[in-house]
Amino acid sequence: MDNLSLSRHISGQFNAELESIRSHVLAMGGLVEQQLTDALKAMHKQDVDLARRVIKDDHKVNAMEVAIDEACTRIIAKRQPTASDLRLVIAIIKTITDLERIGDVAESIAKVALENFTNKQYNLLVSLEALGQHAARMLHEVLDAFARMDVKAAIRVYQEDDRIDKEYEAIIRQLMTYMMEDPRSIPNVLQVMWSARSIERVGDRCQNICEYIIYFVKGKDIRHTSPQEMENFLDSHR
Repeated sequence: MDNLSLSRHISGQFNAELESIRSHVLAMGGLVEQQLTDALKAMHKQDVDLARRVIKDDHKVNAMEVAIDEACTRIIAKRQPTASDLRLVIAIIKTITDLERIGDVAESIAKVALENFTNKQYNLLVSLEALGQHAARMLHEVLDAFARMDVKAAIRVYQEDDRIDKEYEAIIRQLMTYMMEDPRSIPNVLQVMWSARSIERVGDRCQNICEYIIYFVKGKDIRHTSPQEMENFLDSHR
């Protein structure tokens, strides 16, 4: 990112402002990653104290989003950035929105950890463990790609979402079978299904952040492109 934006500014203060925002985004990403990891752990271990801590700390994620958003607004008003500078600010504003929503997912998963499940139903929560770890790994890797504004790394993470989708679909089939066999379990199984959906959405959020990285570095908006156009773009950057 430095080569594209920070190093060419005459104003040292502008450089400092951009670097400060970048650091705060990474700090927010680290907090969200910890929140998600802790929420998944609380759900799998039925750790009530950890779940309550995740819920309590969600306000920190929200506060960071507001602070970074305000800093970006000040930069737009004061510096009137153009070209890659403007793309960077836009990419940051969009990224923190997705990070905040991943934080909301962590809070919601933590609330599920506080619910009462029978031992048999608890096994359904365990079935989410692999999906959750996969999503957490995606988040870690996309944050790393964001820190380096690494397009190739972003593309690798982007493609990983297909695997998350397949794992999610397999879990949903398993849960539907369980509900048909034991209709009394439907309320709790629906909660597990909702948790699986939330985890799958983390993959989508990570994919969004990949798009922002590509937008900043390449100046290309790949949202809503056709599958063939997307495949051509990915092929040209592998």
